Amino acid sequence: MDLQKSNFSKFMLLWAGELISAVGSGLTSFGLGVYVFNRTGSAADMALVTLLAFLPTLVLSAPAGVLADRYDRRLLMMIGDGCSAFGILYIFVCMLQGEAALYQIGIGVLISSTFSALLEPSYRATITELLTKEEYSKASGMVSIAGSARYLISPVLAGILLAVSDIRLLLFIDICTFFPTVAGAAVVKKEIAGKKKESKSFMESFRQGWETVVNSRGILLLTILSAGITCFMGTFQILARPVILGFAGSMALGIGETVCAFGMLVSGLILAVRGIKRNYVGTLSASLFVSGIGMVGFGIWENICVICLFGFLFFAMLPFANNCLDYLIRINISEELQGRAWGLIGFLSQIGYVVAYGVSGALADGISMQFQMSVGRAAAGVVMSAGGLLSLTALLLYPLKSVRMLEMPRKEGEEIL
Repeated sequence: MDLQKSNFSKFMLLWAGELISAVGSGLTSFGLGVYVFNRTGSAADMALVTLLAFLPTLVLSAPAGVLADRYDRRLLMMIGDGCSAFGILYIFVCMLQGEAALYQIGIGVLISSTFSALLEPSYRATITELLTKEEYSKASGMVSIAGSARYLISPVLAGILLAVSDIRLLLFIDICTFFPTVAGAAVVKKEIAGKKKESKSFMESFRQGWETVVNSRGILLLTILSAGITCFMGTFQILARPVILGFAGSMALGIGETVCAFGMLVSGLILAVRGIKRNYVGTLSASLFVSGIGMVGFGIWENICVICLFGFLFFAMLPFANNCLDYLIRINISEELQGRAWGLIGFLSQIGYVVAYGVSGALADGISMQFQMSVGRAAAGVVMSAGGLLSLTALLLYPLKSVRMLEMPRKEGEEIL
């Protein structure tokens, strides 16, 4: 037990690297979003860039999960983080030669996200490998804090930098953030022995991961429901910027995103200190319900104060929801299957993002043309509708017995999937 707890410092080293990487990625995401919207005025074009950045991560998440169980997870994290810089570097070079075309931005984000796909399953599985069960909830809170950096620190920093420079500075900073991330993974790799290569074939390992997910009714239902949840949340992520840019500038957008993201910081700090001790399903359902209310309120008025208030509420609930989802799945899957299971769960649950990224922007543009309103107000209507559906889904989640069974304490020696 003591030996395991000493690994928390190694987790913190990995976490610090991911925090820095999240800030850099947030700068690029913010900058490219503003860059594309200002030149095209289309929510669909913004959504297209986000979709291209997301698709490789989705498609490759399951194979990456198998690799995470077969090879050294820290090495995969180093390759994923380090090589993903090449995509951002490509966009940077294109912009040095003039304005980057939409297809050039698409190529760059595809390259970057293809390598980033190696990171997530390895990172999640490494957390299980390093920490004790009692530390999972606090670690999840720390991960939420790192994730909030791209919304909390990056937007206001990007807004300030764009006021004195242009997007090329944001891309350069993002490229520089990859170095400490890779260095942190290298240190942990040196101190912890890598996994021995499995004798099973790649397809056999993949099949075993699939069976791990589908043979547990609770995990499978939670994964399917997560696909719907990510669709609603993805709609918010895509259309929140057009909502604000419809009546304000990039500086207001940066400040607004930062204020909203303070909700994630506050919740992440609470979870990092206290964690969640019980009633994970109830907490999950409640947090998703309130997130939906936040989305509805976000689109009501073209008022930055109201938007920040409901945006804060929305983001404050996300760490609680992610913490509960993470814990319920993590404790029901054995350590040696964590990588392939997380890869498959990530693939299945995040299909909702693909739907949101592919449809929400075009839907907002279509509503704008059909009803002769601004793209910002059309986007607000779509966000409010998605928020209502998210709250309804949260209410349907709570009574599911198979999901509630996931948090029941396991008897000593009882086999887990």
